[in-house]
Amino acid sequence: MKHHPLRLRGIFATIVFASFGHAALSADLAPSAGSPMATQSPWQVRLRALGVITRDNGSVDGIPGSDLSYSDTVIPEVDISYFFTDNISAELILGTTYANVHGEGSIAGLGEIGKTWLLPPTLTLQYHFTDFGAFQPYLGAGVNYTVFYNQSGKSADSLDVKNTFGVALQAGFDYMFDEHWGANLDVKKIFLRPDFDATVGGADVSGKAKLDPWLIGAGVTYRF
Repeated sequence: MKHHPLRLRGIFATIVFASFGHAALSADLAPSAGSPMATQSPWQVRLRALGVITRDNGSVDGIPGSDLSYSDTVIPEVDISYFFTDNISAELILGTTYANVHGEGSIAGLGEIGKTWLLPPTLTLQYHFTDFGAFQPYLGAGVNYTVFYNQSGKSADSLDVKNTFGVALQAGFDYMFDEHWGANLDVKKIFLRPDFDATVGGADVSGKAKLDPWLIGAGVTYRF
């Protein structure tokens, strides 16, 4: 059976057009080699030097005018982030430090009351602003749970600061040199007010330590 030449050309043109359209649609849907989907993982890590600056406030129950102060420290800190979208991420902050506790006000004569180590893992949910090119600021809020360990008394016979939850607020930015490496500046405020028990001169006392530290950090960012 013979086919009319015009009909053959029409069938051929239809096949070519359909094939080209399918290829173009596939190319549009596939991630390009330079797109974030193709090149970036949702995981990110940072390494920072972190200054821990406490509020220096607190009290011993039943002792009017009593106050407390705490030593400030500089420590290394690591955080791990997971990006759910380009704008939304969760960040887990890991580090440990110590605080020397001093009596102030009416109990200043006690001097250094004792020392405690702190492990304060903090989880924040962040919003990243992505309209400024390499400069990528963010805001965050979350929860902190601080574990106090290796506690010892000095002028106190013993010191026992209780583990507690706190609220964390955060602001910072990354400046990305390329798609993987960047510099980071980060500031957090943690509202941390644990209860404590102590024994001083054989007498049992209790109170509240109002630490409320600022955590000010600078370091490097790596996006996988």
